Amino acid sequence: MARVLTRVVGSPEQVAPWLAPRDDLVGEQEAAGDALAGISFSARHGPFREYRRVVEVERRDNGLAAVTSTTCFRLAIPYFSWLFVLPVRAVLARPDRGHRQPWWAPPERLDARAAHVLGVLGMASVIAGYLGTLLTQTVTFAAEELGVEGTRAQGYTLAAVRVGVLAAIALVAAADRRGRRPVLVACALGGCVAAAAGALAPSLAWLGASQLVSRAFASALAVLITIVAVEEMPPGSRAYAVSVLGMAGGLGAGMCVLALPLADLGPRGWRLLYLVPLAALPLVRSVAGLLAESRRFVAPHDEVALAGHGQRLALLATSAFLLALFTAPASQLQNEFLRDERAFSASRIALFTVLTVTPASLGVVAGGRLADVRGRRLVGAVGLAGGVGASVAMFASSGWPLWAWSVLGSVVGGAVLPALGVYGPELFPTSLRGRANGLVALFGVAGSALGLITAGALAERFASLAPALAILALGPAALVVLVLVAYPETARRELEELNPEDRCRPVTALEPTSPPPGPPPRRRP
Repeated sequence: MARVLTRVVGSPEQVAPWLAPRDDLVGEQEAAGDALAGISFSARHGPFREYRRVVEVERRDNGLAAVTSTTCFRLAIPYFSWLFVLPVRAVLARPDRGHRQPWWAPPERLDARAAHVLGVLGMASVIAGYLGTLLTQTVTFAAEELGVEGTRAQGYTLAAVRVGVLAAIALVAAADRRGRRPVLVACALGGCVAAAAGALAPSLAWLGASQLVSRAFASALAVLITIVAVEEMPPGSRAYAVSVLGMAGGLGAGMCVLALPLADLGPRGWRLLYLVPLAALPLVRSVAGLLAESRRFVAPHDEVALAGHGQRLALLATSAFLLALFTAPASQLQNEFLRDERAFSASRIALFTVLTVTPASLGVVAGGRLADVRGRRLVGAVGLAGGVGASVAMFASSGWPLWAWSVLGSVVGGAVLPALGVYGPELFPTSLRGRANGLVALFGVAGSALGLITAGALAERFASLAPALAILALGPAALVVLVLVAYPETARRELEELNPEDRCRPVTALEPTSPPPGPPPRRRP
């Protein structure tokens, strides 16, 4: 348990903030004692599994008072609590800021359950991030060993793998009937096992087939992680939660990038990266034990048909298609571009990716907070325009501008994930949330497949990937206009307000104050 000891000497007015309950990162309530002998505070609300603050007051003859505040706490965040202990200690060592959250914290304070769920989903996101980037990072090396030449063949393979989204739709639709938790756990397990089969691939077709299955599980896993997060978080911190999960997914992708130098060990070195998911199986078991069923799925809600929600579905499906036209080839053919057009080795590719993509966390965090505080649309539109523009400039550059444009595109484009990624779960009721987001993902995959095939063909025609991506950037440009003109503003609005079909129960009933001890019982009809 972490401990914070603070001693303050001053006038009664100066020490007064330490004698009152805090209401910033934690909402305190007085537990026992009095202002002379000592005051004890506990947490009535906040991201803590355990919390207690004891204040001792010593009156002095000169009219001053010496106050000693001792705070002991244990965060309710599994797996990642060590990242937040020091920032939390720094906040608790200062007097109450009066309803103000620190810059790194969610705009609206999380309770213990929300913090617990966010930590569990973060670990699931790490797994999904690794599975989602595995083929992208290794396809160029696999194609070389398996005797397949040219960008077009790799583009076809990457596009064919996306057929697995059909299975992903079935999986997320099952989560609307059976619950989020069992399907999420099954997807994590299936994705890891299917990915490991790629280590035995005798041909690029075998690798593509195994990755089709793995990507289906990974895609469904990523969708369900976002759905559970949106269903569990308070209305003023949903985009923040998506940004945190995006960084966790980036950590998983980064682990794949850091392992990429294994491909330099020999022609078959890339196969070692496909064995890594087997090491994640104990983590999948741990996630299954800690994750409870979504409280909004458990709560009574109407079973509604997809009819009547076509306008929102068409809006998000079109957006996913336009965005993926560019982002899929830009990300998944980047290694081929660096290796073939810029003569990068595997180690240099890994270094480039780590140094230029890691700063994206700044854009993701800032974008999530701004999207919750200022609104989704403007943040999303600026992130799209700046991120895509910088990425096009990167592919047209060499030398240090190549690195600089990549960093700029990563930071500015990072805001798109939390600002727009939260719309899918927000704009559909509980009974449709899985199916609708699965269909949106289908259109995104269609856009990525078309983008990959088009980029591969144009790259061979122009003998460079840069002109191809400049043409495909027209998709995100159209999306910027769509976001500004047609998107509703959903920041700080309850899901039940956005989806009246879910108003069968008061929202206050969905606000437990402690993390669940384990998986809840099955949902009752």
